[in-house]
Amino acid sequence: MAARSLWRSRAKFLAVAGTAACGGAAGAVVATSDDPATALKLCTVVPVRLARDAATAASIAFDYQYSLLGLPEGSEERSRVKHEVHLRSAVKLQELCFRNGGIYIKLGQHIGQLEYLVPEEYVKTMRESMLNKCPVSSYDQVREVFKKELGETPDKIFTEFDPVPIASASLAQVHVARTLDGRKVAVKVQHTHMTDTAAADHATVDLIVNTLHRIFPSFDYRWLVDEMSESLPKELDFLVEAKNSEKCMDNFRKLSPHIADFVYAPKVYWNLSTSKLLIMEFMDGAQINDVKAIQKLGIRPSEVSTLVSQAFAEMMFKHGFVHCDPHAANLLVRPMPSRSIFGNKKPQLVLLDHGLYKELDLSTRTNYAALWKALVFADAKAIKENSVKLGAGEDLYALFAGILTMRPWNRVVDPAVDHLVIRGSDSDRSELQMYASHYFSEISELLRRLPRVILLMLKTNDCLRAVNNALLQGSSLETFLVIGKISSEAVLEAKKYEARSLVRRLSVWLEELSVEARLFMMQLALWLLQLRKALPWRTP
Repeated sequence: MAARSLWRSRAKFLAVAGTAACGGAAGAVVATSDDPATALKLCTVVPVRLARDAATAASIAFDYQYSLLGLPEGSEERSRVKHEVHLRSAVKLQELCFRNGGIYIKLGQHIGQLEYLVPEEYVKTMRESMLNKCPVSSYDQVREVFKKELGETPDKIFTEFDPVPIASASLAQVHVARTLDGRKVAVKVQHTHMTDTAAADHATVDLIVNTLHRIFPSFDYRWLVDEMSESLPKELDFLVEAKNSEKCMDNFRKLSPHIADFVYAPKVYWNLSTSKLLIMEFMDGAQINDVKAIQKLGIRPSEVSTLVSQAFAEMMFKHGFVHCDPHAANLLVRPMPSRSIFGNKKPQLVLLDHGLYKELDLSTRTNYAALWKALVFADAKAIKENSVKLGAGEDLYALFAGILTMRPWNRVVDPAVDHLVIRGSDSDRSELQMYASHYFSEISELLRRLPRVILLMLKTNDCLRAVNNALLQGSSLETFLVIGKISSEAVLEAKKYEARSLVRRLSVWLEELSVEARLFMMQLALWLLQLRKALPWRTP
């Protein structure tokens, strides 16, 4: 009874605090607004949203505390009940995100991409809904954005404009149109409420996350709110996105010319684009996780997986300018023109949605590359050294390696050539889920320590893992060979740049030979494994 009374008090506190904070947020907006209609809308909408936030947070917190009360840690009953509470709470959070929209859906998408860093029930619930079922702005709202940004309605600017969007995301939706000179374009239109409510929504999300952290100290995802507060203003400015896409392509042409033709970003129509409207070349292609559509194009999914690994490894380890939102809806595949081998066409990766990029300074980029080189080669000493340099500390470096690879420490340092490969089997998945669940509090502490740019690399890593899993039903040795090769090249380039003496240069040259030899042996092992699988007389 005492516990129930305590949690009723906490729930009441959350509701009161939420209402008070809401009134202050709305009042501040009204006081500074030059648009009475917008101010009135905020006064009526924001209080309701914050009260809804507080009620949902209190409900989730109470459910965990009440449902798990008295159940022994480690017992089957507790595991069963916790699974049920996770499911209920994930659905409540999903409903909250959809009802509030905007930044809340962005938060839900982040959660859906943090595979094994939050309970699987949350990841699965958010991933299945947040990418493809976002709210849609009406055509009247779209017309309103056009009038404010360009002074004309879509029918005056385009010869054709489909009022029904082909896709809708957390911040914007995309329509198909045709320009006056007959070119087919994709028109990205920001949801009208985003500019008005983004600041207030951020404040409410911050309140909820901080309140949950106070109640459950091990639940510390304040870093996610901090990251959103920094990245959201940039994502709301579509001109920043347009510049990011051009810089990304420029980096491939200058720094990675060997694969530049295989990576593409839609052309931007600058004369029609503003901070809330982005007009781009329309792209046809298969979504990255649609294996059947990719195969119908005459492209091998394994080659797509390799290309994705190459492109993002180049960005992370060589460019230092990384697309940090590579989920399935933002990656398309299309055939390279006039490039085929025995009927199989070579893939071209099309990168969409360039709103979220992170820059890695030279030191961070080199240490991150050195860490991945060590992970691929199972070098325990180098793994620890570079994990510590990146902020994991002397005590959590093994956990950091485990999160990056989704392998327990004994597998991370296993000398077997395929020690990092995840088969996608139920046993592999169960092992990873158990590993993450057992170290939940340590994971939270690690996330608190790591620089935010590395946290975004973890998110990017999770997105890419999900893409590879969809293409290959697991990871592959080829993927890790690509990562090992490109990370090694980046480390050696940095060492060559720093080398001053002849002896130091000779040392780097010998290290380069050693890396090439190890990669060759791994490639040879891969070929032998593939040959063994292909032989008709192989043993099962």
